[in-house]
Amino acid sequence: MTPSDPTAAPPSDPAPAGPPLAGLRVLDLATLFAGPLAATLLGDFGAEVVKVEHPRRPDPARGHGPSKNGVGLWWKVLGRNKRTITLDLSAPGGRATLLRLAGTADVVIENFRPGTLEKWGLGWPELSAVNPRLVLARVTGFGQFGPYAHRPGFGTLAEAMSGFAAITGEPDAPPTLPPFGLADSIAGLATAYAVLTALAGRDRTGEGQVVDMALIEPILTVLGPQPTWYDQLGHVQSRTGNRSQNNAPRGTYLTADGTWVAVSTSAQSIAERVMVLVGRPELIDEPWFATGAGRARHADLLDEAVGGWIARHTRADVLAAFEKAEAAVAPVQDVRDVMTDPQYRALDTITTVDDPELGPLRMQNVLFRLSGTPGAIRWAGRPHGADTEEVLSGLGLTPAERAALRTEGAL
Repeated sequence: MTPSDPTAAPPSDPAPAGPPLAGLRVLDLATLFAGPLAATLLGDFGAEVVKVEHPRRPDPARGHGPSKNGVGLWWKVLGRNKRTITLDLSAPGGRATLLRLAGTADVVIENFRPGTLEKWGLGWPELSAVNPRLVLARVTGFGQFGPYAHRPGFGTLAEAMSGFAAITGEPDAPPTLPPFGLADSIAGLATAYAVLTALAGRDRTGEGQVVDMALIEPILTVLGPQPTWYDQLGHVQSRTGNRSQNNAPRGTYLTADGTWVAVSTSAQSIAERVMVLVGRPELIDEPWFATGAGRARHADLLDEAVGGWIARHTRADVLAAFEKAEAAVAPVQDVRDVMTDPQYRALDTITTVDDPELGPLRMQNVLFRLSGTPGAIRWAGRPHGADTEEVLSGLGLTPAERAALRTEGAL
């Protein structure tokens, strides 16, 4: 083997890899939260996302929650990494333009009621005809078929129907709904996963397919084995507040300085460490202490022991003592605490994005970290229709064609 030349330049480092979904084109036709969130997650890792909104009825998410200078702040997060165009899909020119766009796309995400795209001549037969490799993700409240398919569906209904509300809240209080879009968010995560799964299938078959995502299903999945418990044992989970039927002590506890901490003892070893820490090691020797279910049946006694000890100490002292004992505890934080929490800071979980409309914005970062092909927030949500001319000219529409679409009211 010829020795290497010591005077030769060292090999250059390989060029950094681009984001993992670069080259993937997604048309986001959906409104509000589940479908658009799925598109956001794909855009965060490099997909080119084109947000398609009605010319006169923008995505209602633009108006949800607080705004600054007339600009909706929720949209800045949900609309990030998306180019925005306007298109009336019910107009002939809008339909024709959408089909041209679909011919260049990998994924279309929509959340109209079943039959709406078909009414406009934009159903799966038409879309797949212009692009056999297309993946069409259809996000609805109840799915594409069944007795409820044509009902209006929202996350709140899924939270109620799935059993989530029935098990949430105190035993003597009404069922409790979450104060945020829980079912929509879970469905958004599931839809992004479903789209990537369908694309992996396309890599094997060469053909696209339809994703049928119902809001009522992903939330039922994350609720755990309730159907199996009922099927095999007739067991129906009840509301237990912050307590668990599977372990104790578990809950939120008030500290001496008027703040709250949360304690978990899902592992037997952690439960034992907590009892030693709070000065009740004799409880470990009780026969019922050996299992989570046994401890749960004695939650009053365990909560009295743990809660009494925590009530005599400040939150800082509680957190320090639990950490030293290698027991599981966390402060109950609101958003003000989250923004300054050292662990979130270390992870850059809340990152800063420069925005032309509002200046520096802080928002949640991409969902996870990849060591080789990381995602990034390239820009925050853009104004309604900001990229219409650029996207359509890139599609090959001439100025005269774009003018005709505007005259028709399709743009």
